[in-house]
Amino acid sequence: MAELGFVRNESARHLRAGRSRVVAFVASDAANPFFAQIASGVEDVVEQEDLSLFTCNSRQELGRQAAYLNRLEQQRVLGVLITPVAGRDDLIDALPSRGTPVVVLDDSSSGSLHCSVSVDDRLGGKLAAEHLAELGHIRVAFVGPQGFRQVSERREGFETTLSTLSDVTPSITDVVTDGLTVAHGRSAAKQIADLPESVRPTAAFCANDLLAIGLIRGCADVNLSVPGELAVVGYDGIEFAETAGVPLTSIAGPSRELGRAAARLLLDESMNPEHQHQRVTFTPQLVVRSSSC
Repeated sequence: MAELGFVRNESARHLRAGRSRVVAFVASDAANPFFAQIASGVEDVVEQEDLSLFTCNSRQELGRQAAYLNRLEQQRVLGVLITPVAGRDDLIDALPSRGTPVVVLDDSSSGSLHCSVSVDDRLGGKLAAEHLAELGHIRVAFVGPQGFRQVSERREGFETTLSTLSDVTPSITDVVTDGLTVAHGRSAAKQIADLPESVRPTAAFCANDLLAIGLIRGCADVNLSVPGELAVVGYDGIEFAETAGVPLTSIAGPSRELGRAAARLLLDESMNPEHQHQRVTFTPQLVVRSSSC
């Protein structure tokens, strides 16, 4: 075999076994290091089982997500792990009934049709609020886009907690962005800087770490000091947070373990006739660095 350069025909093996040995991960934004860390956790489990991992990037576009799901079903992959673009989706819901198991990541709203693995986003918002309130911040900004369940839950936990922690009614300024990237965070800094100093927030909670890193860069552009004039807290706990220009305080979720747990659930569903759907929720943690205090 070595002399002839023989390579096993994996497609023929799939046909003979009646089962693919490929697991697919459809990430909503593969450029976000948070999802890369999830994929790394998935890979840890998949490699142990001598399986292959195929990663797709929907780029937050429903059309791309649907196209990938259709192709993956045609390829008869062993199962699909997905961070969905917009919550419930008829195509995602239909796949298991047609023989393709699905596990939903980073979204607890998947109902009873799938296993799901997520982080408690309301608790994450609560942790950010407690941290900023402890530092004495009354005027705060929430930076993030609209229309994302996770973002809404982070803001909800943030606002609810702030209102119970102070004798003074806190002021929350919503700085709405078009997305969750560094560039969007940089633009948010200008929105905050343009506010009159008397009402300008003294702290900002960003819907993810990329926004927060962009916000810190943008503050340098407009001569706002971090954390002197604006304390900044991010969300996700990406590896780059610690090496940002100003090391970033973040609400960190165990992203790699998120991927491992999802992969284990998917393999169990694909191989165990007695499988029962589970909803696994991880607890986030506050990691304090220089950007907030």
